[in-house]
Order: sequence, then structure tokens, then C-alpha cells
Amino acid sequence: MILDHPVVPLLGRLMMTYIFATSGIGKVFAWSGNVAYMSTRHLPLIPVLLAILMVIELAGSACLVTGYHARIAAFVMFWYTTAVTVLFHNYWASSEMMAAMQETHFRKNLAIMGGLLMLAYSGPGKWALGRRGSS
Repeated sequence: MILDHPVVPLLGRLMMTYIFATSGIGKVFAWSGNVAYMSTRHLPLIPVLLAILMVIELAGSACLVTGYHARIAAFVMFWYTTAVTVLFHNYWASSEMMAAMQETHFRKNLAIMGGLLMLAYSGPGKWALGRRGSS
């Protein structure tokens, strides 16, 4: 496989998008369950926060899929994922039974964050909306 083909960054963007798009859609259709889950973390203004998170996930997913403003979206989603990772996957504060699962989610999110930083740095590739130039 030729790794400098324009399909490679597109496939990477699509794969990264999957977790955010499905999570955002889940927030739309399971609003009350998400409010209940977030309340376990004693966060303020949960409905407002949840709406903001939903917009970040859905709008960010649209940007990653299309490549339109993908660098900005990836950077915002990096910080969003950082906050979610620390608040919701803090395995060091979990019970012994939950710690292993939370640590797995924590590590998975670190990998996603790395991909988002790479995208924020290098851009969406040639197959992206709003792309300028021919290089």
C-alpha cells in the first residue's frame, strides 16, 4: 500500500470520527441517561455542559469527515477528550473492580488524543473541503 496516497488521511479521519459521532448521536437519543451519568461526577450545569459536549462531538465529527476546518476541530476535540479522560476515566480514583476498565478507556483516549494532535498539526490531507492550493 502506498502510504502517501490521499485516501490514507481520509481513512484516518473517518476512523477517528466514528467514536465521536456515535457518542454525539447517543447524547441526542439518550439525553436523560447521559444527564444521570454526568451527575455522578457532580458537575455544575449538566444540561448546558451536555449540550456543549454534543455540539463538539457532532460538529467536530462533521469537520473531521469533510476535512473542513479539520485542524481547528481536531485541536478543540483534543482538549475535549483531555477533559473527558481526566473527569470520567480517572482509574486512580476508581474501585479495584472498575480501575482496570477505566485504565483501558484512559489509554484508548490517550491514543485518540495523539491522533487528534497529529491531525491538528499536519492537517486533513488532500481530500478535504475548503482546502487551498495544489500541494
